[in-house]
Amino acid sequence: MSRTTLDQAAQSAPVSAAPLRMKSTRQLVDEALRGLPAPAPATPSWSHRLLPAAVRGLLADLGWWQDPAPQRPSAHLEQVLAVLRRYGWCQSLDVTATGRLCIRGAQALLEKTGHVTPQARDRAVHYLQQTLAQAGVTMQFFAWNDLPDQQFPAVQTLLETAARAARKNGE
Repeated sequence: MSRTTLDQAAQSAPVSAAPLRMKSTRQLVDEALRGLPAPAPATPSWSHRLLPAAVRGLLADLGWWQDPAPQRPSAHLEQVLAVLRRYGWCQSLDVTATGRLCIRGAQALLEKTGHVTPQARDRAVHYLQQTLAQAGVTMQFFAWNDLPDQQFPAVQTLLETAARAARKNGE
């Protein structure tokens, strides 16, 4: 082919719809960092995680501690979601070294600090399992939480839906 034939072919070729754009390294780094989870805030104080009920009772008698009122299952599920939003969500461990919690870890923290009774927690677990069953999931909620492709928005939806179901049933 001659040079003029190539020029004519180039002129008759369709023009690209969009010019080629290259992103800067900074833009690529910013995009990658936006996909990472936010760093966990400060962990709950040791008094809220490890203080035994007897010590909390003594401190309450002295006026240095106000025991929380145990909540119904619907409020408990909302509190679990609030704890996960505040301290961060994790998988595979109830509590990580940085203070992130899974659903079961948040429930244990709330039970240990007096925010829920064991019976109300069991009822909340029933609503979690019921909500998963309605979605066709037959595994335990904590195993579902630990699935490799699980994301926090799905956990949030589970907790919100289970709390609505509990509230609808008067709990």
